[in-house]
Amino acid sequence: MTHKAKWLSFAPAGLLFIGAGASMVHWAGSLKDRRVPAPQWLAAGTAALVVLNAGVSLFGRGVVEKVLHEAREKP
Repeated sequence: MTHKAKWLSFAPAGLLFIGAGASMVHWAGSLKDRRVPAPQWLAAGTAALVVLNAGVSLFGRGVVEKVLHEAREKP
């Protein structure tokens, strides 16, 4: 797989996960506000942060692949 193909797959996937994780963080906060038992909103919040951080990691990998692509394309 080329650096360009990796970049074009990692970056959008990262953005998707970042958006999903941010939405999940809000959802977990609303569970806490509704006084759901602590283990439930803590588990939801932990899962939300895992998804959000995975998105940041994927997006970062996309940036790395973009830089490698540009470095290899220059004469």
